[in-house]
Amino acid sequence: MQWPRPSNFIKVKSFLGLTRYYARFVKDFSKVASPLTNLLKKVVKFKWTNKSEEAFQELKNRLTSAPILTLPVEDEDYTIYSDVSKN
Repeated sequence: MQWPRPSNFIKVKSFLGLTRYYARFVKDFSKVASPLTNLLKKVVKFKWTNKSEEAFQELKNRLTSAPILTLPVEDEDYTIYSDVSKN
């Protein structure tokens, strides 16, 4: 949550690079990240907008609150669910 707001192309690319690793755990990742992804297009001048800020904050929130990404608490029981089907 402490990640500072990206101020240029390189910083947005770095942030999205980190978040893409976890994309499969975040519902609607591509929809949420699209305002940030648009900043990486060569035909678009870098301009941070309210939509960019909302997307940035929402991604940070989803990445830090998704149950799959939390660490188990030591000395507490927990259950791991796994889908081993070949679907």
